[in-house]
Amino acid sequence: MPDPSSIGRPADPVDRAHLTSAVRPSPPIYRYGPSPGLTELVGRYWIPVWRLPEPTTQSTLQYPVCLIVVSNSYARCYGVSRGLSQVTLEGSGWAVGVLFRPAAGRLLLGRPVSDLVDAHVDLGTVSSMDGPALVNRIRTAMGDNPHAPAAHRAAIAAYEDAVAPLLPVDDAGLLINRIIDWLVEHPEATRVTEVADAFALTERSLQRLVVDRVGLTPKWLIQRRRLHDAVAGLKAGERPLAELAAELGYVDQAHFTHDFRAVTGLTPGQYLAEQ
Repeated sequence: MPDPSSIGRPADPVDRAHLTSAVRPSPPIYRYGPSPGLTELVGRYWIPVWRLPEPTTQSTLQYPVCLIVVSNSYARCYGVSRGLSQVTLEGSGWAVGVLFRPAAGRLLLGRPVSDLVDAHVDLGTVSSMDGPALVNRIRTAMGDNPHAPAAHRAAIAAYEDAVAPLLPVDDAGLLINRIIDWLVEHPEATRVTEVADAFALTERSLQRLVVDRVGLTPKWLIQRRRLHDAVAGLKAGERPLAELAAELGYVDQAHFTHDFRAVTGLTPGQYLAEQ
């Protein structure tokens, strides 16, 4: 069982995945890091709590990982989404989610993550854990005050007890974690060959690993990383679009606009104006 004193430490608040803006606000979201022993399995936990006068749609460029979300009304395990993920919030509610690390998906599902691309399953069908018991613990923990830190700690402890049996992470899992981390740390890398060379892999070996553990391709990983960098740059609003496109490795602003609009439905200029 994880050390309870280590649960609930705030995670990095930087948000590169949510397409929020002045006209696309987000409800309050609490973010926490995992216990030290689970950092190869779990990226972070997030807990949105909302009370809305009218429905609002939240849009996300998902990270290349699986998710579990338990809310007051549903409990699901999600694979990676190739496009834009959207969820509509209404009334009053809460959710407790776990953003896994790339290594975790196959350990969680017991099969290639490609089987769950652009899809989700009821948490009760995930054989690696007791879904109904986990849901009961989280809903009991959140109780009547979903903003309470004590409720968050208890819900996170339930998750950590459920995922700890997936340890230890296998060598292929450790490798895919390193590859994804490397991509984030090297925004100048825009070709699959650069990634393969950095890890002394053939492109074919890299392809097999990424498809098995993430569900998509190395080329998709690079594009998603670039879009996350684009969102961060547009939210900062500090550079002309042509300069941002060049920084992201695009040959010109037109190619940047095409890629961004194809996935988000907005041009970079439109999203920048919303800030």
